[in-house]
Amino acid sequence: MTDLPLPQLSVRGLRSAHGGPFDLHIERGECVSLMGPSGAGKTLFMRLVADLDPGVGEVRLNGRERDSWTAPQWRSQVVYQTAEPAWWAPKVAAHFPRPMLDAMRLLQPLLGLPNATLDADVDRLSTGERQRLALLRSLAREPKVLLLDEPTASLDATSTMAMESLLQKYVNQGLSVLWVTHSRDQAHRVAQRHYAVVDRQLRAS
Repeated sequence: MTDLPLPQLSVRGLRSAHGGPFDLHIERGECVSLMGPSGAGKTLFMRLVADLDPGVGEVRLNGRERDSWTAPQWRSQVVYQTAEPAWWAPKVAAHFPRPMLDAMRLLQPLLGLPNATLDADVDRLSTGERQRLALLRSLAREPKVLLLDEPTASLDATSTMAMESLLQKYVNQGLSVLWVTHSRDQAHRVAQRHYAVVDRQLRAS
């Protein structure tokens, strides 16, 4: 009998004092959408998966339990991109691993960003430019799983489609994505399976 491949991300019984239990799996090269009203627990769930908030339950990456990773190791492989990403240095380029800068420069035009954007001052960027650069910053870490909290909320239609197209290329190469959105149309464009958070628990939708 042939063994079935392990999910890239597996979550079982994950909970905290504020919500859960949550159960979810995402295959390699799969995008799963997550919807629900504000305050329902979407961000809570993703922060628990990313090991940013205390909780109990089983979380595995390619079959390996999260407890066997150091926190920095886990967060480099399971990257959580917040709805309002933080910037801690004056220059954009300082937020990227130096070996990845050239590769990220090649991706800038795919998101409608000028070639010089990585050399810009952060405080001169628009909200939409920061959101697109935050995606590049996340991809530069070469994660196995990307947790996206409304990554296109500040983007116009053209930039939204560009980001969806770029992420689809990465999904086709094996990246697993959990994508929080308030747009049902977007959820059906980008994801193969769909969940909603209701009363701080996940339900297939």
